[in-house]
Amino acid sequence: MNFIDMLRQAERQNGSLLCIGLDPDPAKFPADLKNNASRIYDFCAGIVDATADLALAFKPQIAYFAAHRAEDQLERLIAHIRATAPQVPVILDAKRGDIGSTAEQYAIEAFERYGADAVTLSPFMGFDSVQPYLKHHGKGAFLLCRTSNPGGDDFQAQRLANVAGSPFLYEHIAQLAQGPWNLNGQLGLVVGATYPAEIERVRALAPTLPLLIPGVGAQGGDALATVVAGWRGTVSVEGEIDTTALIIVNSSRAILYASANTNFAAAARREAIKTRDTLEAARLAVSKPRISMI
Repeated sequence: MNFIDMLRQAERQNGSLLCIGLDPDPAKFPADLKNNASRIYDFCAGIVDATADLALAFKPQIAYFAAHRAEDQLERLIAHIRATAPQVPVILDAKRGDIGSTAEQYAIEAFERYGADAVTLSPFMGFDSVQPYLKHHGKGAFLLCRTSNPGGDDFQAQRLANVAGSPFLYEHIAQLAQGPWNLNGQLGLVVGATYPAEIERVRALAPTLPLLIPGVGAQGGDALATVVAGWRGTVSVEGEIDTTALIIVNSSRAILYASANTNFAAAARREAIKTRDTLEAARLAVSKPRISMI
């Protein structure tokens, strides 16, 4: 089963658009784990166990593990996700962006060492920095397109004056990902929830690609606006929703640190349920057929 098929299956089975980001910061752990980097796996596994039936995807951020020499714990964690929630894909948030043999090694790291189903990439160095990942059959790659941080304007919101129609850089990336770069249907795009108008524009330019949307929760992105801007579904003849153009809405800190006490996993579950249900209600509202008054 390839990455896109895994997403579809997880969406159907868990009824969810929610991606749970695993960004473990030992300084924010509950008291019995606090500042103990050797317990990163225990903390994250507790979150996974509490939310495995609620998530469309899990997204571990590699820097939070590498900074604490915890790469072995990341390997164990992804193996645990495989055992606990085999229907839920894993997106390794690495934002790699190199070329040639170096990119090949990064792809091996993501897909063979860690066993991730997809990875985030920076497309700044061009297609040859993306192509090595596409050689891994069935894996996904999400290109940074319109990120949620304010500094994204420095490049992404600049126009390409020498290109016909002078699109913004993020629009150009979306067009490349939807078109000539998407050789095997493996690409998706990262678009921040803090820019719903840009989500809508990216969806128009990339109507079939999955969108990974961070920024809901602690970063202030609005769940309803995100779904309205990015989710597109059509009803099939069987009456089911066609989820070809999925959105994967990520929340990290709001779920991970919903409680600073030993009940952190239960609190994370409650927060995840609330976010998932908010996203689902928004999706149902968007997908309601409009009744013509004519």
